[in-house]
Amino acid sequence: MPTWIKDPAALQARFAIPPTRIGLDTEFIRERTYWPQLALVQIALAGTDGEDILLVDPLVPGMAEALAPILVDPAILKVMHSPSEDLVAFKRACGVVPKPLFDTQLAAALAGIGSGLGYQKLVEQVTGVALAKGETRSDWLRRPLSPAQLEYAADDVRHLFEMHDVLDAQLGQLDRRPWLAEDAVRIVLNAENEAFERWPHLSMRSAQFLEREAQHRLIRLLRWRDAHARQSDRPRTWILDNELAVGLARLPPPDRAALQQQLDAHPKAPRKLGDAIWSALDTPLDDEADAPDAGMAERRDKQRLRQLQDAVATRSGELGLPDGVLASKRWLEMLLDTGEWPDAIGGWRRAALEPALAPLLAPAPG
Repeated sequence: MPTWIKDPAALQARFAIPPTRIGLDTEFIRERTYWPQLALVQIALAGTDGEDILLVDPLVPGMAEALAPILVDPAILKVMHSPSEDLVAFKRACGVVPKPLFDTQLAAALAGIGSGLGYQKLVEQVTGVALAKGETRSDWLRRPLSPAQLEYAADDVRHLFEMHDVLDAQLGQLDRRPWLAEDAVRIVLNAENEAFERWPHLSMRSAQFLEREAQHRLIRLLRWRDAHARQSDRPRTWILDNELAVGLARLPPPDRAALQQQLDAHPKAPRKLGDAIWSALDTPLDDEADAPDAGMAERRDKQRLRQLQDAVATRSGELGLPDGVLASKRWLEMLLDTGEWPDAIGGWRRAALEPALAPLLAPAPG
């Protein structure tokens, strides 16, 4: 049976002698907020009977402060599965990001088992255990949690050690432990930095059809939206939905009064934020002239992109890696458009790919 931890002192007592590794997961809520709200922390320890699972209540005063030193203890390996959002939840609640990290989803990809495998599917593939899915959409902020919720939460860390042992052994045989370590460092840094997306317009298909000046206005609005969403802890689209943002960027109102008329006429518009929207729309950014053209997708050399994709697929096959692990289409597009290697395909990925991609990226002779 898992142990419910509602006293920070009880958690500290369990770590008086630090373990060498823990299985770690969270439950969080993010339906009405920008930041994930940490609602439960699951910790697996190596018990004498083979199972020792702590279900830690982070809503208790002082619990976040008790968790923080455990999360950053360099002597404790944190075994997690696809932890990107969990790391952000920890950063917001505890002020730190767990490290060092072993990501079982990423490890499975690098071991050639499969890319983007969910926890339940990977558990079944590695251990043969089929897990229940019943509490996926539970309200994890309610108290007390139901027995079904507690059992579901415990299952989320119950098999992490077994998966770690199997996957780590496979990575060792393939000499790919350094690959996983490099990727884990990047995942942690991304969570620690909480960086804004510099060019948010690139992920919006409708931006492809905007003139350059309109794209610049869209970037202004989207950056303002992201900053306001973070500050107010509300979802981005609750601040300004995509359709309205694109419309304002395409045909900007001539003055503040005209903007307010548009906001008043739009059912999802943030009417009370008219001044802030006008300021964002009308204030050029220092770096907007450097923005990539979202319309470049229409003019991109599709044959060269296909050649890059084929070369990546061939190299992936040679390494026994699933599709998408070496380089996604998005990163290849960026590489093709800018000629610069994105961080996401730097390091060991660049070393594996550059000999095959460099000839395809070289300018045509003459």
